[in-house]
Amino acid sequence: MTSFLRKRIVSSAIPLVFVVLGVFCLARLTGSPVDLYLPLSATAQQRAEFSAAHGFDDSIPVQLWDYLAHAAQLDFGTSLRTGESAGSMVLKAFPVTLQLAGMTMLLAILGALLVGSLAAYRPNSLIDRIAGLLSMTAASIPDFWFAIMGVLVFGVGLGWLPTSGTLGGPEIWVLPIATLLIRPFGVLVQVVRGSMVGALSAPYVKVARSKGADPKRVVFGHALRNSITPVLTVAGDLTVGLVNGAVIVETIFGWPGIGKLMIDSILQRDFAVLQAAVLITAVTIFALNIVIDVCHALIDPRVRQAVPA
Repeated sequence: MTSFLRKRIVSSAIPLVFVVLGVFCLARLTGSPVDLYLPLSATAQQRAEFSAAHGFDDSIPVQLWDYLAHAAQLDFGTSLRTGESAGSMVLKAFPVTLQLAGMTMLLAILGALLVGSLAAYRPNSLIDRIAGLLSMTAASIPDFWFAIMGVLVFGVGLGWLPTSGTLGGPEIWVLPIATLLIRPFGVLVQVVRGSMVGALSAPYVKVARSKGADPKRVVFGHALRNSITPVLTVAGDLTVGLVNGAVIVETIFGWPGIGKLMIDSILQRDFAVLQAAVLITAVTIFALNIVIDVCHALIDPRVRQAVPA
């Protein structure tokens, strides 16, 4: 297991390095913060002083070295917009995104286990066909389109739900969670259904049925328990995607999470906050991937053997 873990960490760390370097360089292609934070009437001396105060007058390699040196000490710089620590701003926003993604994934897994199991229990039945149609539709709908339609119909048209913000009761969670939920739910229903169909045709299930075991116990006690491995693997990958893909949803609904913070930082050319947000998000995804791989390897030893030396 130690060898497997070491190989996974090394292979996952390489993309992490490229992401950090890429964001650092691409952020500076958006333009100079001097043009955004100083008035048009600013003198050349004022512009030079602003650049020198924030290190923008240094070359890109020097700026990169300074960033990496300070980041190694968990110092991500100061926000140009607010004057706050970039790290503290990210740490305030990140739990909001994790909370949203966690609730979404929990509901998606529970719903998919129920619907997928019912569909697999009677293959080619009406329930199976309805579940298949709904799951394929849900897995194919773009998040941004569903979010916009939700705002137009339930927020603007019917006035049932708030269109943005986090002030209010449970209703503020409905549209953001529904938007993030739809695709993972559709994918997981198909995975659960496919895995359960194979498990329900296994010899031990046939024996249990021949002995008159309760159908619910057969489905949820025997078949589901032995077909959960691929479901957990896909659910882990989808969770990582939720954390990474919350940018669009948070921007549309004004949700104060890490995704909205990234977009605001890009528009305001707040390099320190953007770099801190991307780095912390990338490290979190990196850690989640490692945890998922380890859990999968513990459940299925063949995974450890499949990793090349």
